[in-house]
Amino acid sequence: MRTTTSSIIKKLLILFLLVSGLYFGKPFLMPLAIGGVLATLFLPLTRWLQKKKLPKGLSVTLCLLFFLLMVTSVAALLSWQISTLASDFLLLKQRALEVSDDIQEYVFNHLGVSAQKQTQILLDEQPSVNSIVHMMAGSVTSFLTNFILVLAYIFLLLYYSDHIRSFFLKIIPVSDRHEMEEVLTKVSHVSQQYLVGLAKMIGLLWVMYAIGFTLLGVKNAIFFAVLCGLLEIVPFIGNITGTSLTVVVSAVQGASVPMLLGIIGTYLLIQLIQGWILEPLILGPQVRINPFTTVIVLVIGQLLWGIPGIFLAIPLIAMLKIVCDHVESLKPYGFLIGDIETGKIRKLLLKRKKSDLI
Repeated sequence: MRTTTSSIIKKLLILFLLVSGLYFGKPFLMPLAIGGVLATLFLPLTRWLQKKKLPKGLSVTLCLLFFLLMVTSVAALLSWQISTLASDFLLLKQRALEVSDDIQEYVFNHLGVSAQKQTQILLDEQPSVNSIVHMMAGSVTSFLTNFILVLAYIFLLLYYSDHIRSFFLKIIPVSDRHEMEEVLTKVSHVSQQYLVGLAKMIGLLWVMYAIGFTLLGVKNAIFFAVLCGLLEIVPFIGNITGTSLTVVVSAVQGASVPMLLGIIGTYLLIQLIQGWILEPLILGPQVRINPFTTVIVLVIGQLLWGIPGIFLAIPLIAMLKIVCDHVESLKPYGFLIGDIETGKIRKLLLKRKKSDLI
């Protein structure tokens, strides 16, 4: 009993130290983790370029330039769509003011708080202009610093990928090196599979949302299609957020009730296609994490590292599952993380019934 209690205390202490390290080590670990995940995406391209007799440094540089081209293209697409939405900005502002007046009137009629008092309360709670400027300047500086660090980590991790792989093989006994090499290969593959699958999923969602919103006659349909697709980076929550914004803005623009219901129906239909057709085809079984674990790691990722933590949660937990599946003492945790298909569950239940009969 004492041994069991001591073992549980040790595991809880290790877990506490791990979470604390992730939280306090965020400035260092977050850019490194993003760079590591993205580096696995370009690793096959780097090796292919090297097979074409290109120097390693040039191959890695070309991959980095390709990554910057992808980021620039997405940013340009968003800027173009936002510029088309800006033409309706005055209308949105007028409708927002009308809604604000209606809310103030409702509060005055039911709570007895005058419009002047409501405005004073809101102004008292809002930060000053100087604080907003400082906060925005700090956010931009932090983003640029982290982005440069991510680019540096991508370059260095790609350039020294073979050296790092050899390091992991050298720190374990010779008898376990084959299994370690298999783990490293699968960990790299599962990250590539997730990122490539996510990119394909976003592209297909762009097409489906664009078709659905255009047929419904939604204003700025392409912008909202791009927005809903990009928010797929955050599982479950992202698509709901994008659709909610589409419904709210369309309502402010004067959309009819059938159109608003059509937007919600489009979201539900696309979710059905995504969950039952696209995900099983695009994402491999190694990337499929059960919804319970997905929600937990997303919440933990957001609490520890904010929005980047949400992006990193799924690929990192998928890598952890690979490690757990190859370590005997951690296999139950890999089972807990993974997504079990209905057929496998039935087989397990049948085995249990047979064992009970015996």
